[in-house]
Amino acid sequence: MIFEMTIQFRVSDIDEGQKFYEELFQRKPDFVPHEGFAEWEIVPGNWLQVAEGIPTVGSGPLRLGVTNIEAAKQRLLDKFNIEDFEVHSRKEVPVKWGTFSDPWGNRLGFFEYLDKGEEQERITELLGDKKEMY
Repeated sequence: MIFEMTIQFRVSDIDEGQKFYEELFQRKPDFVPHEGFAEWEIVPGNWLQVAEGIPTVGSGPLRLGVTNIEAAKQRLLDKFNIEDFEVHSRKEVPVKWGTFSDPWGNRLGFFEYLDKGEEQERITELLGDKKEMY
């Protein structure tokens, strides 16, 4: 039985990497077990580990659900020196999405449900009373 998930991205400078991901998630890491490593529980049971090391360019994408993709995109463009990215949609796909890279080449992205009722159901199902934490 699989019940949790972690994914690890490597960054060449842990201090800069931690700052980037603190700003992306708008909070400090949930777990820093030792130097050169930080971890965020993005949603219950799903963790992103950021470790100092040689980045694997082009890894991912790790796509994160947001309630407003344009606002999330603009916040990143305003805050970081990342390349502008396109938001895509297709009639048969229930979300719109966009992909970008962190400063070390790790691929990330956002997605937003088109049906806001479905979006709210997923948020409640996944986060329950913990919505304010994430």
